[in-house]
Amino acid sequence: MTREHAGNPDGIEILRQLASFDGAPDDPGVCPVRDVLDRVGQKWTLLLLIALTTGPKRFSALQRQVGDISKRMLTQSLRQLERDGLISRQVFPTKPPSVEYALTELGHSALEPIAILTDWADRNHGRIRAARASFDTADA
Repeated sequence: MTREHAGNPDGIEILRQLASFDGAPDDPGVCPVRDVLDRVGQKWTLLLLIALTTGPKRFSALQRQVGDISKRMLTQSLRQLERDGLISRQVFPTKPPSVEYALTELGHSALEPIAILTDWADRNHGRIRAARASFDTADA
């Protein structure tokens, strides 16, 4: 989808336009939607943004809350989210230095669509698990 799609069509129309897009999908200049969705679709992104909804957190608190994320992957994910402007990083001059991560204004603006998606996932989890079970049984 390019910037030339003028106006503000509803969500379904945006999805239709994106589905019919024939451009170079790996070029963020050509498809900014894909560029953003690539980040949001990463394994840890949504979990980290959700973890920060209650306020700033230190690295260790984020690692405990998210669970099975390695320190290396947490560091990498936080750097990517900071680079994208979704979170901020504040270093406090203590010994040793402490660091807190928080949602930025842009990060807060992502919470509404994330809430819609997580609500949908919660409401449909049983149906999805039943479909998987049915598929796996038919495949056996």
